[in-house]
Amino acid sequence: MTRVWKWNRPVTVREVLEDLQQERSIAYTTVMTVLDNLHQKGWVRREAEGRAYRYEAVSTRAAYAAALMNDAWSQSDNPAAALIAFFGMMSEEQRQALRDAIRIVQGPDTPPDTPTPNPGSVPDAGER
Repeated sequence: MTRVWKWNRPVTVREVLEDLQQERSIAYTTVMTVLDNLHQKGWVRREAEGRAYRYEAVSTRAAYAAALMNDAWSQSDNPAAALIAFFGMMSEEQRQALRDAIRIVQGPDTPPDTPTPNPGSVPDAGER
């Protein structure tokens, strides 16, 4: 999937094979099988081109990561605690990216004095 997402266009087995072979030895049939499995799972769609197929990602890497996070979060018996633990694992760069994302989601209609939560901080007992 990394190659398919990286190129962001329909790719052939041969293209993926040649790219992977720059790093390691791998068989054409292995790449073909993996792409076919991804197609069977619904991660890529394919279109015939002559005797081969072109494979294209069904969703973006970001959408896939978001779905994984949503799935993990929804399985928690305490979503707030799960978020606090997750935020505690984030680097400062990741926390800033989260703050930026919150600002984007809130949109321009949010009053400027609305505090953006600091995902790296845990409220003390008086704030709970």
